[in-house]
Amino acid sequence: MNENKPAWPVASLVVLTGLNLLDYLDRQLLAAVLPPLQAELHLGDEQAGTIGTAFMLGYFLTSPIFGYLGDRLPRRWLIAAGVFVWSLGTLLSGHANAYVMLICFRVLVGFGEASFGTISPGWIADLFPPRKRNNAISWFYLAIPIGSALGFLLGSKIAVEHGWRSAFLFAGYPGLLLAFVLFLLREPARGASDPEASAVAQGTAPVGWRSYLELFKFPSYVLVILGYIAQTFAMGGFSFWAPSFLVRVHHMELAAAGKFFGLSMVVMGLLATLGGGYLATAWQRKTGTGYAWVLALSAITAVPAAFAAFTLQDLVLAKAALAASMFCLFLCTGPLNTLILETVPVRMRASAVAASIFSIHLFGDLWSPKFVGYLSDRWGDLQRAVLWALPGTLIVSAFFWCWLVVWTKREKDTASKPAASA
Repeated sequence: MNENKPAWPVASLVVLTGLNLLDYLDRQLLAAVLPPLQAELHLGDEQAGTIGTAFMLGYFLTSPIFGYLGDRLPRRWLIAAGVFVWSLGTLLSGHANAYVMLICFRVLVGFGEASFGTISPGWIADLFPPRKRNNAISWFYLAIPIGSALGFLLGSKIAVEHGWRSAFLFAGYPGLLLAFVLFLLREPARGASDPEASAVAQGTAPVGWRSYLELFKFPSYVLVILGYIAQTFAMGGFSFWAPSFLVRVHHMELAAAGKFFGLSMVVMGLLATLGGGYLATAWQRKTGTGYAWVLALSAITAVPAAFAAFTLQDLVLAKAALAASMFCLFLCTGPLNTLILETVPVRMRASAVAASIFSIHLFGDLWSPKFVGYLSDRWGDLQRAVLWALPGTLIVSAFFWCWLVVWTKREKDTASKPAASA
């Protein structure tokens, strides 16, 4: 069994986290360069939102395929191919000179990122035992705020100084090279860090396509995903339109808006992702419900912060509320992704991640950028559009994750009864 143990799990985590950072940097480039891109290509807000939707189509439509393959084939090749493809799509986005071309290239980016995003969490779960897993997952997803912030910061700065096309070129070339770094890593055996499940994971062939239907047998998993869908709808519209919101409503310069949003995301995301991750780990060890509680508190506290961010007229207060919203939303990052992995059997982890990606994008941020753009075009008021579309969905997220707390406690109490009676 030792030969299946991965060498240098921390080094593997560092490499995968670095690639995840590049992944999220690329995702936010479009939002960062949106105003000059719209001006050059003569696009309305609804068309701009459709470009964001195009990425999600490539991402979520192919994630079930990679989930199926990720539970069966060597993961290193699948991830490396995904990194190469998304980087190529990013480079081509910088050369697009028509609306339809840009849509096609963003679909290609989504296709590549689906492979990486679906398979990498399961790889990390096999690197670390349960007592260390949530902290490792939190470090991996720390790339979300930092990578996203770099996308806003560098994207808006490069767009102002060198044009919006240069931002895509800057992000694309490194990925083409970093894809090959994965071949320096040794892939862990499935279930390697779950001794009680590793024999099943290695000796039993994974279930077929019915595995996606079997996920409905796990109520905790379903509740996690339902809340995640609502949160993703809000975050998708929030991140896509936030820089434009600051420019139009509070009359900030694009570079200043991108800088504020990016720096706030770095600071709040760093503090919330790590703080929430370590808090959830300690809480979970003590009560067994810590992961669920952090999810619920994240959504509950995000509602008033988001509402204030879009209604306050004073720029300083509005910026403070925006930063608070980011902190609340990122608080659940680690335990959320840990629960997706741990509420299903080891043999279904890639499928579980794929199903979550498919669901949160099909019912979440696939529509929210376009929906906010649609309302903005019809009402002629971006502020009113984001206010109606975003904070309300966070209430839905809070509902399902509070239900998750109740269900998790009920399961824990039920599991402890036989031991108590014995």
